Amino acid sequence: MNSLLSANGVPQIAGVFGDCIAGGGYMPIISDRVYMTEQAYMVIAGAALIKGAKSQKLTSLSIGGPEVHVHESRCADVRVPDDVTLLDCIRRDVRKLPSSGSDYYRGDAAAVPPGFPTGELAGIVPKDHREVYDAEEVLARLVDQSLFWEILPDVGREMIVGVGRVGGLFAGFVINRQGLIDDPDDPSRKRPAGMLYRDGIAKVSAFSRACNSDGIPLIWMQDISGFDIGTEAERHGLLGYGSNLIYTNSTNDVPMFTVLLRKASGAGYYAMTGLPYDPILQLSTCISRLSVMEGRTLAIASYNTKLDDEFRVIAKDDAERADIEKGMREVEERIERDMNPYVAARQMDTDEIVALGELRAWLEAAVDMSYQSTGHRRIKNNRIWTLHDVAALAARKGTAAAVADGATTAKAAAPKAGAKVAAGKAFVAPMSGRFYSRPNPDAEPFLRAGDTVKTGDTVGVLEVMKTFTRLPFAGEGLPAQARIKRIVPADGDDVEAGDALLEFE
Repeated sequence: MNSLLSANGVPQIAGVFGDCIAGGGYMPIISDRVYMTEQAYMVIAGAALIKGAKSQKLTSLSIGGPEVHVHESRCADVRVPDDVTLLDCIRRDVRKLPSSGSDYYRGDAAAVPPGFPTGELAGIVPKDHREVYDAEEVLARLVDQSLFWEILPDVGREMIVGVGRVGGLFAGFVINRQGLIDDPDDPSRKRPAGMLYRDGIAKVSAFSRACNSDGIPLIWMQDISGFDIGTEAERHGLLGYGSNLIYTNSTNDVPMFTVLLRKASGAGYYAMTGLPYDPILQLSTCISRLSVMEGRTLAIASYNTKLDDEFRVIAKDDAERADIEKGMREVEERIERDMNPYVAARQMDTDEIVALGELRAWLEAAVDMSYQSTGHRRIKNNRIWTLHDVAALAARKGTAAAVADGATTAKAAAPKAGAKVAAGKAFVAPMSGRFYSRPNPDAEPFLRAGDTVKTGDTVGVLEVMKTFTRLPFAGEGLPAQARIKRIVPADGDDVEAGDALLEFE
């Protein structure tokens, strides 16, 4: 490591305070300047080994002390009387080094705090990983003055990419949007954010390459369930797009930092510069969940041969069924325990755990260090950013409808024939998922037959990819208020996009 640091131009100052034997004896020598105290020595072999091998009566100090290495071998540069003097010498040498380039790259910009208190993040990001929130509200509490330039906002809506200043210095951000978004292949339907789809992957890859070209440090803020899966994902070539993203992030030269904001699951964790892809620093929050696979998913995979196509247990008798169910529970519980950020830290799967309210300070330090010297890497001035080219070439097709805080807009489309509800008299599911008529099993339903529902009232909750999204009564063709005739699906029923959820008079 001393050799690699030297080869990369990193200044090294060594202080030898005591015994420095065998392999340790080689380590200070490569440094640019080596100090030794009167009590220090550097030797290939210590006195005890030499006595045993050669029967010579020597001391380690006489073999390799400062008298030898400063005045004879020249393996050290300066001899000092004690530890305190040595530390003063190191401080003096550090003062001679070039100062940070941060002020130069700030130009006339000053470090300005966000327009909203960073301490509010703990109230914005729910601890329950299945609850959604507004990713823009997170960014507003991290970047200077809460000002953020979003790149390609109309493409790959599940991902937000853009540039903001942190401590007066430019940084690129990639963050997962939460909630439901329009399906670009079928605008009448929705799909869950917090995942990687084709357009979002392509957008992130292009943004990552542009930031690398412009010398802008990248901050990856993960709250991701993984890649989209299924026949449509394969037809869209997600394997190829995902590989391109991984290639891009593996070959970037720009400093990259990863924040596990909440959940970091599956290949999405790796693609968004997870620790195996060598970010400069990976931070976990106190509520993060790091796993290659969710507990329930791994339990199903582990016992796949014991389950039918609907993942129901296949057993000869009750005893075998109980044994399989117990094994699946144990797998799920073990994975859930291992997702704990403190377990990840103990296993060195993350670098540090920080409170949500501390994120801004950590990112300020990280970004500042990215600009700590001049001339060591390409840093373009912002007049000639590649990012401007990307933004200029983007097709301008109008702003796609975004979903914030889990709010979704459902149109009064004709329900499917199997729903047996008259067209124009139903509130339909915006996408496939599992419907719940109440916020939790012990709570009262949001609505009952005979109630009057008004615009904005919660109809129910839709669970998609381990995320719960509240469905408000709103959309084109729906009345401002209506009397409920019946709630169509039962609590916990699976529904498909277009299925009637609510029939009104």
